[in-house]
Amino acid sequence: MIRDGVVQSDARGDEIEIDATGCVLTPGLVNAHHHLLQSAFRTLPGTRGVPMATWLPTMAAAYARVGVDAELAAAAASVGVAEGLLCGVTTVADHHLTWPAGADDVAISTAVADAAGALGGRLVFVRGAARDDPQAAAAGAEAIAAAWSADGEAAGLARDGMLQLAVGPAGVHSDPRETFELLGEVAARHGLRRRTQANEQVDVDIARERYGLRPIDLLDEWGWLAPDVTLAHLCAVTDAEIARLAAAGVSATHAPGCDVPMGWGVAPVADLLAAGLAVGLGTSGGGSNDAGHLLADARLAMQVSGLVGPALPARTVLALATEGSARGLGRDELGHLRVGAAADVCVWDVSGAADAGVADPVAGLLWASPGRRPRDVFVAGRPVVRAGTLLTADEHAVATRLRRTLAARER
Repeated sequence: MIRDGVVQSDARGDEIEIDATGCVLTPGLVNAHHHLLQSAFRTLPGTRGVPMATWLPTMAAAYARVGVDAELAAAAASVGVAEGLLCGVTTVADHHLTWPAGADDVAISTAVADAAGALGGRLVFVRGAARDDPQAAAAGAEAIAAAWSADGEAAGLARDGMLQLAVGPAGVHSDPRETFELLGEVAARHGLRRRTQANEQVDVDIARERYGLRPIDLLDEWGWLAPDVTLAHLCAVTDAEIARLAAAGVSATHAPGCDVPMGWGVAPVADLLAAGLAVGLGTSGGGSNDAGHLLADARLAMQVSGLVGPALPARTVLALATEGSARGLGRDELGHLRVGAAADVCVWDVSGAADAGVADPVAGLLWASPGRRPRDVFVAGRPVVRAGTLLTADEHAVATRLRRTLAARER
């Protein structure tokens, strides 16, 4: 029973009726690692199947050419959030890493938040840093926290749970110890969670060259192995490092839709889970994935898991995309449909030809029908997608806005 945006155990008050005949219901999917800005930079020449050392400067040049500001951030976020909702993603964590010199942190972050809010999706905005001046990065995060807490709500969680703030450098390959420490201080002052990327291809190489250590060693020295920290990617971790992460209470985010096609590696998810880590799932951004379809990435995660350990069952991977991701965000009310959960619900029609003969319709969500989309999506009990159509905006108008914004800047 859904009442007042929450899953209830009784039938009192207003009810929401859902005809789920021939359907499977799941919690709303939680995309624990996205870069929404990159929705404006998909399939760029020179960015596919290349080493990360090549990919990073190519993407940076594209950002500089187009110009990153609140207008572009809002247009790209609208596309990314709309795409996610249509694919069943009710919560998205946006690790925003691109802050040009003199950028207005509050304007950009608020533009992204307003875009997500207008569409009815939950947003976790991560004030990131990528080679930013450490003091400027911390000041920007502090300014956002101050602005978002001005209405009396905590900066870490506002707008009735629809908006959350976190902080996170891109990684030790990009940012120095000072950035990690200063953003950590902002997080401690405001009760924010911390997120970063670790043990990708470039991350390991640069850590060794620059510091003579591996990324996990540095994160430990810099105070970033703790229960409030989530590490994305973790493609190249040793058994000893996994044990250290588990002992520290760190959570992880798997991003196979980025790492696999780019050739950057596969995280040993089964080993992470066996060690006791909470593991979520993320798409990463359009600059490496090209899509924000988390269920498609869950299918990929399931299919490639056997390459680095025991193959993961479909239900385990579906749990990564829901409750596993929510745990990494510190959101106990998301990612499940037990009493007290936020009423974020996806209704998946499994009555068609693609699902005929499927013995387990829950497992079939991943195994059958690649590219599957939900029929209906609810966020906090409110319908945002019905019969596969976005209700909160004209999907084509959202896409046209981004196309026109880009065209005007690339003349």
